[in-house]
Amino acid sequence: MTTETTDDRRPTTEAKYWPLTTEYRLPIMATEPKQTTHTDNRGPAGVYRDMVPPGTSHWPGPASDPSSAPAQAAPTRSAPSAWERVQIARHPDRPHALDYIQQICVDFTEMHGDRLFGDDAAIVGGLASFKGQTVMVIGEQKGRSTKENIARNFGQPLPEGYRKAQRLMEHAARFSFPVLTFIDTAGASPGVQSEERGMGQAIAANLITMLSIEVPIIATVTGEGGSGGALAIGVGDRVLMLENSTYSVASPEASASILWRDAGQAASAAETMRITAPDLLGFGIVDEVIPEPEGGAHNDPPTAIEAVREAIARHLTEIQANYPLRTKKGTRQLLEDRRHKYERMGAYEEPIAGS
Repeated sequence: MTTETTDDRRPTTEAKYWPLTTEYRLPIMATEPKQTTHTDNRGPAGVYRDMVPPGTSHWPGPASDPSSAPAQAAPTRSAPSAWERVQIARHPDRPHALDYIQQICVDFTEMHGDRLFGDDAAIVGGLASFKGQTVMVIGEQKGRSTKENIARNFGQPLPEGYRKAQRLMEHAARFSFPVLTFIDTAGASPGVQSEERGMGQAIAANLITMLSIEVPIIATVTGEGGSGGALAIGVGDRVLMLENSTYSVASPEASASILWRDAGQAASAAETMRITAPDLLGFGIVDEVIPEPEGGAHNDPPTAIEAVREAIARHLTEIQANYPLRTKKGTRQLLEDRRHKYERMGAYEEPIAGS
């Protein structure tokens, strides 16, 4: 595949993206909405957007005679439900970590292995050039075909994958390179081998590392953000989410099995858990929701990737402008603010004495 470069050295070519299948589109897009007039239903960062099937100006309905019908605004659909967003986040044709890395960066050099056990194909990472500066990029990589998914363990990292990520973050800190991470996993690999090789310790070590390295960290949730497997590369100065991505402590199916002993209640669990980007922006868990193309990032990957590039560039510029990172005072303030960001999350009530 030939690649041209523009003046800013970003590739302009076209990586192959797989088309959205009809079967997968139907549950997401083909529900006829209530017949209501159009209103602006945008929420924070434009995340509540009208979703109309590509190539149409309105949702299909019964045939009628336009000359006799009163003038009405075309019916539109409100924001997708939490369960619909879960399905979009899992769509196999969404851009994955390597799609983002190869399109928003140049000169990507992948680095392998944790120097302790082996390499893990579910975590990719290495050095790259982003907007003219060297950065460390790390992402959770799913496959597209069955063969590739097996090779990448369906995007569920093993302990050696997280230790590789830790090694790369420490390398970045040594040379003052910003760290960019891309989160897309159903969760860390739950197999026996993960426990044998210390999954809990590997995730905990990454959390400590990300709270202590003196370089900017920007984490972006591009698909599923599942449990500790996502958090292990998700502690950053800025956390961004694509509009139809999710971020949760457990999958809706697992939560439904725990709460109601019925995985079939996953749709209800998804609504109850508040795992969508708009919810998490409201809670202060994430810093920005990045709008996606109509129907999801899989419908127009280049546009989605460009939106992610712009958001990361903006936040990185802001961090580097706000903190004098060449001074001890600046790096100390960066770490303090990063820790305070996570200390402020959540809500609780102190019990009243004697009650």
